[in-house]
Amino acid sequence: MASMTDVIFLLLIFFMVTSTFVFPTALEINLPESSKQTVLKPTTRVYIDKEGLIYATAGDEEPSAMSVESLLGFLQTQAARANAEGTDDYIAVYADEEVTYGTLVKVLDLGAQNNLKMVLATKPAPVSARPADQAIPQS
Repeated sequence: MASMTDVIFLLLIFFMVTSTFVFPTALEINLPESSKQTVLKPTTRVYIDKEGLIYATAGDEEPSAMSVESLLGFLQTQAARANAEGTDDYIAVYADEEVTYGTLVKVLDLGAQNNLKMVLATKPAPVSARPADQAIPQS
């Protein structure tokens, strides 16, 4: 019986440690679907929720709300940091699928005007929605 409690405690410790690797965001954003995905892992992220509110974060920080004007300063600071470190940093934009096109274009335009590399984050499309050449064969 004593060895059973040891096993239970080891399992408990294992699940406690591995559950900290998941970094859920506090923002609920339903990303649009896309059939193409990239392996880029940007450290700077911009979130636009369905109400059109903009949040930004760098690294493991919590996202903080900001206006479009303050977003520009934040993005320029992050780009300068990446250039100083010699890294090729991308900025990921996580926009809810209900965000208006105009709001999304404002944020992407800020990046384009300031030569920042921005990517639009999406979630993978289900296999049934992929084009025929993208479908994964079932065996």
